[in-house]
Amino acid sequence: DATHSPMFHQIEGMVIDKGITMADLKGTLDYFTREIFGKDRATRYRPHFFPFTEPSFEIDVLLQAAGQAPRWIEIAGCGMVNPAVFENIDKATGKNLYAGCTGFAFGIGLDRLTTTRYKISDIRLLFENDLRFLEQFDQ
Repeated sequence: DATHSPMFHQIEGMVIDKGITMADLKGTLDYFTREIFGKDRATRYRPHFFPFTEPSFEIDVLLQAAGQAPRWIEIAGCGMVNPAVFENIDKATGKNLYAGCTGFAFGIGLDRLTTTRYKISDIRLLFENDLRFLEQFDQ
């Protein structure tokens, strides 16, 4: 349909260090969403399953389309890196690289981010490569 595509582009990020917490994850992604959607934009984190993070969440932003009531739109997935990931890397490399480390990871769909940020009603417009459409976003 006009809001989904079988292919998508994603930005992924990961932070690993000693002492990284859920507060770091939430602070980073809340800052990002405020910069993209506005300083007063509300976010929420819903529990979800992703295989390499625990706990895992989907991130929603409260957005309002013209003439509609505000609604929650999912923009990303995220979570704390599962400690088993670090253990498996250390086991595979034979090194103790990640002892005491924690981290977070996220994936943000660029297409969803763009359509919500610029209020584009049909995601397919992004894939047509019509310069008349695309040039309006050149800043």
